[in-house]
Amino acid sequence: MEPILSKQEIAELLAAIKSGRMPLDLEDDDRHRQPVLACEPVDLFTIAAQRDSQIRIPNFDIILDSFGQNYAVSLSNQLQRTFSIVRVGMESSSFQDYLLSKTKPGAMGVLNLPPLKNGALIVYDQSLAFTLVEIMLGAAAEAELLQPDRQLTKIELTVLRASMEKSCSDLERAFRPITTLTGKLLKIENNPRLVSITEPDSEVVVGSFNISVNETTASLELVFPVAALDPYRDEFRDLLNVNTPKHEGWTESITEALQEMALTVVARSGVVDLSIGRVRDFRAGDFIPVEYDLNSPLTILVEDKPKFFAIPGSHNGKKAVSITGVRH
Repeated sequence: MEPILSKQEIAELLAAIKSGRMPLDLEDDDRHRQPVLACEPVDLFTIAAQRDSQIRIPNFDIILDSFGQNYAVSLSNQLQRTFSIVRVGMESSSFQDYLLSKTKPGAMGVLNLPPLKNGALIVYDQSLAFTLVEIMLGAAAEAELLQPDRQLTKIELTVLRASMEKSCSDLERAFRPITTLTGKLLKIENNPRLVSITEPDSEVVVGSFNISVNETTASLELVFPVAALDPYRDEFRDLLNVNTPKHEGWTESITEALQEMALTVVARSGVVDLSIGRVRDFRAGDFIPVEYDLNSPLTILVEDKPKFFAIPGSHNGKKAVSITGVRH
């Protein structure tokens, strides 16, 4: 209970105020000012929803990271450029709030991923969308890529279909330790109002990626309804359990990714040892003698390592070699 002032204390207080010895405006007296910390408002409901979704979908970040690695390899092989994809975030929100935040989307692909219910979205920002369009239309590696401030046309969206279809197979690989997906790209839109994978007030998980190519950095997002992932929460929880046999899928995923890596293969007919001075004096029209038996097999080098023997010939009107043996 707060102390009550006596009559004498009240009289002294009124006298001090009347004489000016005690100011009424405390803000003018530095001695009475309280320190104020800089702060920002926090939406506790949003934080709770994000934390709850991450708890209910444990280890989903591992799936997203696996997709990013696979998709980077697929785009690099498809477009003959070096792509780097890194996950930079994972958060949840309502589907309606997510769509409202996409004021200037580049391209939004609707994915059908049975047996997952609903579907998923793959979203390119404008920078990524126009960069991929330029590369697919034959832009030189050293050329400066255009970034117009406008929506993509229907033709440009069609050009992007091949790269978005690649994401389906890479999601299948990433989800293999959880379930077997059959992915298909249903459509591509540049208007958020024309895409729908769940109810507006339903919760979705958004995985955000930074994608780099030709010194250009852009954004890529994957959007999954939480309701589609919930039936597999036990599989997600067991993803890092070494006693779970499902993890054999990671070995299969790595093996399949290695199968698509590009290698340099050279058919070598002979080797000549020359001095630096001899090579330096070469001029147009000079002849280089090669001591090589035309009847002996060629050596096939894979990444500069001798692997096979072969004989030269032709096939369907083109020069070719026929493998005759394996070099041990």
